[in-house]
Parts: sequence; C-alpha cells; structure tokens
Amino acid sequence: VQLVESGGGLVHPGGSLRLSCTSSGLTFDSYSMGWFRQTPGNEREGVSCNSMSGGMTYYADSVKGRFTISRDSAKNTLYLEMNDLKPEDTAMYYCAADTWTTADYCSAYGAEYNYWGQGTQVTVSS
Repeated sequence: VQLVESGGGLVHPGGSLRLSCTSSGLTFDSYSMGWFRQTPGNEREGVSCNSMSGGMTYYADSVKGRFTISRDSAKNTLYLEMNDLKPEDTAMYYCAADTWTTADYCSAYGAEYNYWGQGTQVTVSS
C-alpha cells in the first residue's frame, strides 16, 4: 500500500488549499481514510476522516465549517479542501488508510491506522 500526499504549501491567512492523497496497492473503496496533522513537539491530531461507505464523516471541532473531506474512487484519491486557513492550521498533514469490518466507520485516532503517507507541509503565514 502506498499513499502519496500533495498540495501543501505556503498560504496567507484566509486563503485556501486542497490536499490530495493518491493511493495505490489497495482496493480504495474498501478502505476508510483520514487526514491527520502534526507540529513539532505535539501529538498527532485527527483532522477528518471518511468511512469506506461514505456513511461516516468526522471533523475536528477546530476545522468544522472550514475543511471538507472527499474521495474520488475513479482516481483512488482522497482530498481535503481547506478554506479560511488560520496560522494555527500550520502543520505537516498526513493521510492514512485502513479497513474495518464495519463499512460505516472511520477513526480520528492515528493508532488505528496501519497505512500512512509521507506528509505534505501546510504553512499559513502573512
């Protein structure tokens, strides 16, 4: 399984970015997927996740109303649309994937995922 993130960069406060996570080596629709972020010296934070069925979606309170997770099965790609970015959104963003027996489940806890990408840096600064 390989997950490759892209789309990070430097953006001003209030700006937008769309992160992509392209997957290979897995049956995309059989995996729930999530986005996590981490800053140096801090715990990894679950930002958003989407179940394999699409029936469950989670957002951290800090990003609700600003971030949108979506997936394109034809492209085996997970997205994170980030709007109204704030300096506190600055972090390395990672995507993760795993499969559970329940199709309507995804987890905001990184320990529950076995597959990870290498990360893409998002910096929000004026």
